[in-house]
Amino acid sequence: MQLIIVVIIGTILGFSYGSYTDGFIFNTNICLFAGITLIMPSLFKFELKDVKLIWLHKSVFFKGFLVNYLALPIIAVAIGYLTQDFGISAGLFLLSVLSGGGMVMHWIKKSGGDTSFGFLLLFINLLAISLSLLMLHIFAMYFAPHFGITYESSISISRFTNAVIELLIVIPFIASRVVIYIKPLVGFIQTYRKYISHMSIFIILFYLFGLQSSQLLVEVYDFEPELFAVALIAVFTFYLLTFLLSKWVYNFDSPQERAAFWHSITRYITLGLVISTFSSATFGVSMLLPIMFAYVVQIPLSVYINKKYMSN
Repeated sequence: MQLIIVVIIGTILGFSYGSYTDGFIFNTNICLFAGITLIMPSLFKFELKDVKLIWLHKSVFFKGFLVNYLALPIIAVAIGYLTQDFGISAGLFLLSVLSGGGMVMHWIKKSGGDTSFGFLLLFINLLAISLSLLMLHIFAMYFAPHFGITYESSISISRFTNAVIELLIVIPFIASRVVIYIKPLVGFIQTYRKYISHMSIFIILFYLFGLQSSQLLVEVYDFEPELFAVALIAVFTFYLLTFLLSKWVYNFDSPQERAAFWHSITRYITLGLVISTFSSATFGVSMLLPIMFAYVVQIPLSVYINKKYMSN
């Protein structure tokens, strides 16, 4: 509930700020901020020796990889095609290839999943951001013509791929390896991690929705208000199908499969918002809509699943 309140307040205040001022101009430093405050703390407990868990639970890892990088993108493409909007379709596809997120370890721990295996999956999925961006690029090349859109290489997402990988993967990982030797700092971050995470999400949302480009959502609402409903229905359908597929694929009696389950149910929404802001000029501002509504759907769904299916 606290996170939902943070998301709502951050979004409304950011959008209001942009409406009554000239708004912010996008700067890649927001990616570095997200990497240090949201991603770096998640890497503190990652140890190289945990890599052996991939081999020990290779069937679970392989199963999760197929779900997250094959099945879910196919579902997203099918739903996105039905929306008949390139931006919404791209936003949904981006969600489908961003596994895990800031809340995934919370749900793994709360539901009795294997946290060591969960941290390893989180680290691997962070490394897979480059794969996710490549898949989004391929999606755009092959599906843009179906929406009557020309995907030009000069404005493609490849222009910022290196920056995203550097700011969201390389620097946070190096920083985590340095910070773990500063025990008081690690202790402080771990103790107040929840508050640091919420404050970070608030700042990121305030900044991203205060951008000049985000104000274009007003034009979307003025000229195509139906896209808001279309995006909400598309996101709800995507999460519903994701849950039904994951419930069928994973065995809840296994701690490792519970960890893998949460990495399929939970999408890295805040990271998706950062990347979609980067690429809204390419896909259209409506790309932001599925990311926005993902907050509304994913958090209550996770609470419901944990109470109903993970309480034993």
